[in-house]
This record gives sequence, structure tokens and C-alpha cells, in this order.
Amino acid sequence: MPDYDVLVMGAGHNALVTAAYAARAGLKVGVFERRHIVGGAVSTEELVPGYRFDYGGSAHILIRMTPVVRELELTRHGLHYLEVDPMFHASDGETPWFVWRDPERTARELEALFPGQGEAYRKFLDDWTPFARSVADLFNSAPGPLEMGKMVLGSGRGREMQTQLSRILRPYGDVAREYFSEERVRAPLTWMAAQSGPPPTDPLSAPFLLWHPLYHEGGVARPKGGSGGLTRALRRAIEDYGGEVHVNAPVRRILVRGGKAQGIELENGEQYTARAVVSGAHILTTAGALPEEHVPEAARRVRVGNGFGMILRLALSEKVRYRQHTEPDSRVGLGLLIKDERQLAKAYGEYLAGEPTTDPPLIAMTFSAVDDSLAPPGGEVLWLWAQYYPFELASGSWETRTAEARENILRAFEHYAPGTRDTIVGELVQTPQWLETNLGLHRGNVMHLEMSFDQMFAFRPWMAASQYRWPGVGGLYLTGASTHPGGGIMGASGRNAARVLLRDLTRRGWK
Repeated sequence: MPDYDVLVMGAGHNALVTAAYAARAGLKVGVFERRHIVGGAVSTEELVPGYRFDYGGSAHILIRMTPVVRELELTRHGLHYLEVDPMFHASDGETPWFVWRDPERTARELEALFPGQGEAYRKFLDDWTPFARSVADLFNSAPGPLEMGKMVLGSGRGREMQTQLSRILRPYGDVAREYFSEERVRAPLTWMAAQSGPPPTDPLSAPFLLWHPLYHEGGVARPKGGSGGLTRALRRAIEDYGGEVHVNAPVRRILVRGGKAQGIELENGEQYTARAVVSGAHILTTAGALPEEHVPEAARRVRVGNGFGMILRLALSEKVRYRQHTEPDSRVGLGLLIKDERQLAKAYGEYLAGEPTTDPPLIAMTFSAVDDSLAPPGGEVLWLWAQYYPFELASGSWETRTAEARENILRAFEHYAPGTRDTIVGELVQTPQWLETNLGLHRGNVMHLEMSFDQMFAFRPWMAASQYRWPGVGGLYLTGASTHPGGGIMGASGRNAARVLLRDLTRRGWK
């Protein structure tokens, strides 16, 4: 008898979602995680006394477009979401504006600040909400070869459909310029689209902008106590359904016999057997755990890229105070802080040259404004995500250049909130090298693989592996950001993989 029905390698949020569905279906599940806590990049710890820091993703947006929380009863297992509204605080440092959950309020305030732009925002939402909904549907299913057609069908009819298709195929920076004549409106929306990785000039990248209407549909939220509230609830759900979760248990290799995954071996030599193995690790980590003869050439050719972003996480003794401040709204939503479109273009150009960005656009997050458990009274947590930062530098190393990059991020933020540096009482600096070393994100790419069209949908991680199964090895399944629909806190990959797994292992299939 095998030790488990299902063994799960890694405890990122998608791996935990798959494990929870499998345990709920009555399968005996064991999860093995190399770190001391579950969650991977969706985890939280008190790293400075009194201050709780997230290690990775912080804003929970896309998961609210899935049924994961409801189906796994995560509220019953301790997950408590706090609504974030306004969802975004957009600013060039001089003229802030807000994206509210209510699209009409957003458009009305935009129109008052920038005549014509509120109406443009309404038209943008009207034109692309059907498309965004069709994308959300595609995220929640295993990818097939006809995704583009489904997206187009969801975006319009007749001649209008032809126009929409031409936009979908274009760079998202071009589409933003079609709708918004005011750069102070256009630049923050473009910057938000850039969070998936590709720059505004990349062809076929328009969907990263065009799913913006989803934010108004699902909203933005934060788990009480930090982003790790989601993965802590998932662990409780797994254990409540009879599964086991092991931390400080790094997997050395996946055991393959007779062309079938039979179990895992830990770094301490312990072996566990199972009917199926699910890897939630990076696709290259999975490949490294397999015998070479079971790693196809396509797995070695996946494009990881050269880094992506960098994060400065700060514990502050005082609340952030913006120069152009609306209290508390400026501190509630995610700050889309960008001076102009040239700032993003320059940052990407420096990245291509192998240099850390000298004046980065920022996403500023002060979620202590909605969750007082993250910081002591009067204090604040401030997390600054900046782009772009190469993992492999043209000169020097991250060991010698971290201080320089950290200073440039802080200097960029002080354009918006001068004096912030004087209130710092603790920090965590997460360079691309740190992300690889500590979170297993190869070459510091938080999306695992580059999110270009040739590595999306049925091409992620490559075509033969797009159905959450490792080709050529029976009983080996895949989940996580390396698979469809990619990075971000969504859980859709975990749910999609669970559907495939349960269809294969149980007569009952999905329920």
C-alpha cells in the first residue's frame, strides 16, 4: 500500500489549493514543503517586532474571480478578507486620483479632474467588460487551443469583433493611448498592466490592460493578518479534511519507476510513496527533481527571463504622509506611482542593458491602513514594488549593488512622500537574487516564466504539458505559476490541476 494517495511537492498557494480539493474528495494527501512555513510567496511573518511582513504577493484580486474560497470553505478555516476601497491610488506626485470599486464614482471623479477622461473610462469599461469576463472564464478551466477565439467572441460581434481583435493583438501601451488622451490617467493604467511583466511595447500584450474591468467586478482585498492568511486557511482546510502538511521537508527527487511517478525522496533520505505526485514548484525545480531521461527538451527551453522586479519592505514608526494627500484614501489602495510613461520606458531600457533601474515607477502598499494587526499603534508597514531589475547584472553582483538599488527605490518614493526614510525602523530588501535563494523563484521572476503570449494558455509551460500533467511520466501532475493561467494570487491553477487529478484518480471525478 502506498503511504499516500497524493503527494504534493511544495506548499505555495496553488499547491495547497490542489491538496485541499484532493483531501476534500477523500484522498489521503501529504504536502511536503522545504521552508519552515507554508505559502511560498503568499506567506507572512513578523520580521520586525510588532510588524508583519508579506514575503510576496499582497493584493488579493484575481482569486475573487474564482470559486476557491467558497468551495473550500476557507472562511470557516480562518480566512477573513478586508475590502480595499479605493482599490488604487494613482499619482504622478502632483495630481492624485482614485480607482474605486464603484466604476461610476471612478469615472465621475476622473471627469472632474481631467475633462473627457471620465467618459473615456466609461467607454473603456463598456468596450472591454465582456472580454474581461471571458478571460476570467478561461482562467478557471484547463487551457485548450482556441483561447484567442473565445476571447474574441467575448469581446464583440460582427465588424466590432474585427476591431476588437486588432486591439487584442496590439501592445497594451498603444491601446491605452487610443482611449486616454491624458497621460496622468494613461500612465498609471499602463503601469498596472506592466505588473505581468511584458513592457507596454510588446505585441499581443493588450490583454494585460484589457482585463482591468475585472478589478471593478471582484474588487481588491487583504486577508486579516497578512497575505499568509490565505495559505494558513488552506493548511487548516487540508488538515481538517484529513491531509497532512510537513514543513522543513525539502524534496530531493521524484521517484519514477516503470515510467510512473511512485513517490518522493526528501533531502534527509526519507522516501514516501503515492498513487500520484503533484509538483507545485517552479517547472525547472520539478525538472531538476526528475531523472534526466524523463525531462524533455521543451522543459529545458522554457523562458524564465532575466529577473523582473524588486521589493523594499519597510517598518515605519509613523504613517506615510504623501505630499498631495487624501487621508486615509491615499494609504488604502495600491499606489500606482509613476511620473510619466517615459519613466517606465527608461526603466525597461536600463533593465535590457543589465542595469538596476535608477528611477523606478512604484507600487506602494500600506495595508496597515486597513489592517491594524500589521503594525503597532501609530506605525505603518510600507511595501514598495519596483520594476525592472535584472537577475544577471552587466556589472557587479547583487551582493555589491543591493544598497544602491535600495536607495534608488527609496529616493523614488520620496518624490511622493518626502521624509519617509526618517521613520524607518526595520526593513527587508528583496532583490531578484533574494527571491531565487529564499523563495525558489528562478532568476527572480515572480511569475516563474515570462508572461508573453508564447508562454500563455495552451503554451504554458509548453504545449505538451499544458493540461497539468508531465508528459511521459504517468501520475505526475503540475500546478503553480509555471502553469496556466500564470502568476498572481488566484488559485485557478491549483483548482484546474485538482480537476484533472480527481478525474484520473477517482470514479467520482469533480464535485
